[in-house]
Amino acid sequence: MRLMRIGASGQERPVVRTDEEHYVDVSDVFEDFNEAFFADDGLAKLRALVDDRGGRLTRFAGERIGPPIARPHQILCIGLNYRDHAAEAGHAVPSEPVLFTKAPNTLVGPCDHVRAPRGSSKLDWEVELGVVIGKRTSYLDSIDDAHDAIAGYVLVNDVSERGFQMDRGGQWSKGKSAETFNPAGPWLVTPDEIPDVRNLDMWLDVNNTRRQRGSTSRMVFDPCHIVHHLSQFMVLEPGDLINTGTPAGVGMGFTPPIWLQPGDVMELGMTHLGEQRQTVLSPR
Repeated sequence: MRLMRIGASGQERPVVRTDEEHYVDVSDVFEDFNEAFFADDGLAKLRALVDDRGGRLTRFAGERIGPPIARPHQILCIGLNYRDHAAEAGHAVPSEPVLFTKAPNTLVGPCDHVRAPRGSSKLDWEVELGVVIGKRTSYLDSIDDAHDAIAGYVLVNDVSERGFQMDRGGQWSKGKSAETFNPAGPWLVTPDEIPDVRNLDMWLDVNNTRRQRGSTSRMVFDPCHIVHHLSQFMVLEPGDLINTGTPAGVGMGFTPPIWLQPGDVMELGMTHLGEQRQTVLSPR
């Protein structure tokens, strides 16, 4: 299934996208694709409902697409999870996942604008695979057990302000948590729809110039490894989002670095997970 939320910001309603032109509206049964939905075996109930309503399709008419999940309990991020990105950043390949957090209110839709924060001078892009947790998870016994904890996958842009991240005490979350810094969507894809999550192509363009091209096959730690690892240190809640890292080609990796400017347009995509487009706005 491809789960979507459409409508004005703060007023999104849950739907299931069936093809490029149609969806099944499920907002009369499910309030939202939120923590309560995932915790209450919502995906199984949703599948049954969609099967029952297979002939009741609505044509998609250009409505705004919001993030495919409601604001999560937490957004967790894995750094340096691609060997080529670790190299361009001047770091060794990590021996275990590098963890930092991102404010949950950074989450926006896939084509919403990205706003530069005040004082921004080193605004950067990062195409990534996002993992959504499907049930309360802690102390998983094995990596294989992580499969059952994953509700689905989503395309994300882990927007970063490198000056805040690197030059203000080395605290990554400062450079990751400004408003609009986590576009997600257009949909959440359930695992059964993806033949091999470890072999998804990804790309990102800035102003029609290809800046990133990669594949999840190049990950240091795959999604199940990450979920298992994190479960040893914290409780993962239903609906939590994990950004799993980016390949080479970020702005800070160029010589000289290339930073986003107001008016720049980012376009990005990933196999099975759709495409995004954001325009950079000036600070408020």
